[in-house]
Amino acid sequence: MLRNALFPFLLILLIGCNDPQASDPSTNADAATGGFPFVLPDTLPDRPLSAALERNYTAYPAPRPEENELYSQFKYTELKGFDYNGGDGTISRRDPSKVIFANGKYYIWYTHRHTPTPPQGAEKSTETIPSSDWDIADIWYATSEDGFTWTEQGVAVPRPPKPQVGWRSVATTDILEWEGKYYLYYQGFMEASGKRGDDCPIAVSYADSPDGPWTAHGEVVIPNGAAGEWDQYSIHDPYPLVHDGKIYIYYKSDFGGEGKKLVRMHGLATADNPLGPFTKHPLNPVLNSGHETTLFPWKEGIAALITRDGNEHYTVQYAEDGVNFEVAAITDLMPTAAGPFIPDAFTDTKDGRGITWGIAHLTNVTTWAQNHAVLLRFDCDLSQDVHDPDMKNHSYYYKPDFYYQHGLTAKERDRIEEANAALRSR
Repeated sequence: MLRNALFPFLLILLIGCNDPQASDPSTNADAATGGFPFVLPDTLPDRPLSAALERNYTAYPAPRPEENELYSQFKYTELKGFDYNGGDGTISRRDPSKVIFANGKYYIWYTHRHTPTPPQGAEKSTETIPSSDWDIADIWYATSEDGFTWTEQGVAVPRPPKPQVGWRSVATTDILEWEGKYYLYYQGFMEASGKRGDDCPIAVSYADSPDGPWTAHGEVVIPNGAAGEWDQYSIHDPYPLVHDGKIYIYYKSDFGGEGKKLVRMHGLATADNPLGPFTKHPLNPVLNSGHETTLFPWKEGIAALITRDGNEHYTVQYAEDGVNFEVAAITDLMPTAAGPFIPDAFTDTKDGRGITWGIAHLTNVTTWAQNHAVLLRFDCDLSQDVHDPDMKNHSYYYKPDFYYQHGLTAKERDRIEEANAALRSR
């Protein structure tokens, strides 16, 4: 009788000993009491989790960065075809638009400054001496067959006569294609930058061809906010996409104080017509971080590159409705003022394919006394169609010289020495 009673238990024990899952230390049959599995599960495990482990599965598209389609590293290439006058600060190219493909070639538009001197600050600025790198500038464009070597084509949108919108400077442009026509949105400065914030509501010019000629609309299409509102002084970086049958223009504003107290966030304005009227979204700001605007259709919604500034800088974010963004990935060495090549930017797609390259800028290339910016190419893998493992590495490796470039200031060294002296005197 005893032998018969023990047989089922011996059979269970024998099966357990022969079960590779039971003997493999990388798995965990008892999720409630055993340790977390050695092999990271692909999906949310059915077991108690810390907040961090729970977030790893619920806050990101995949638990591993290399499997997250909205994670990428970024690689950079110097562009050919642009002259900067020996880097003396008199020629600058910055804030490139999105890249489009038309007439068998790529097109970009950008802020172009060619002045007798580098920027001198608001107090020293004149009709010919710029206050900032984007002051006394026009919008130029260039074309390329491969995205690496560019041919500058000249002025697309010049500064209009005073007192028209942008008479002081037209800068930071981006492109929209809508119903067979092209529209360039840009900041229109009515005074030297720095005299009262950056007073530059959004203006627009339009053309039948990306080569122009461009006709200025002559009116502000997205005005500054009312007194006391977050965007009362500036509407920067207009960035148009087509989404849900409407024109979505994302923009940035500086607010909250001066100098280091400034905060930068992004808003959204929408319209049914490229010339407006545009309606600002009631939930603005829709992004709490980021400097320049860079967004692209992604699957059903919109993805955003959030670069410098804010609590969520150096993240890639996503919003199915284009409004309520959530962090989808964290990365570094992101492109500044990125203008990606987005083939479906204006197709109102419901399955955005993502981006793999574009044009960005670098500022203060030489010294602040010779302040100017240059254009460069960036590449990445934020795409449903490209799968590049080299773009999915978890981190960059920097040589010691890179770290030493980010040294302490003299003021910080003095503070440390004072603290050391106080300890020695005890």
